[in-house]
Amino acid sequence: QVQLVESGGGLVQPGGSLRLSCAASGNIFSINAMGWYRQAPGKQRELVATITSGGSTNYADSVKGRFTISRDNAKNTVYLQMNNLKPEDTAVYYCNGDISHIIGHPYYYRYWGQGTQVTVSS
Repeated sequence: QVQLVESGGGLVQPGGSLRLSCAASGNIFSINAMGWYRQAPGKQRELVATITSGGSTNYADSVKGRFTISRDNAKNTVYLQMNNLKPEDTAVYYCNGDISHIIGHPYYYRYWGQGTQVTVSS
């Protein structure tokens, strides 16, 4: 009933920039927090950044000052602007959203996108 679709990944040289987008669609009443995670080969999934419905943000120390998370509530979309990319940023990036389906219902369900590959290499 709900899909989150990431886009914008690709190959970029060190020091370059990419902007990832994640659009949620389907049976959505509201979206609370949204976020980006990443998983590099042989490593555990790690938090990159999160953003609340009110715009409060949280970043991993490794990306703070280089990445910016934002959202467009009217489009049910979250973005990740990635600047000054480093080889260690190479990973599959996943977005998520905490989504409610029923008006007045207090519960949210966490949905995940399929991931988009970001490769930083010269």
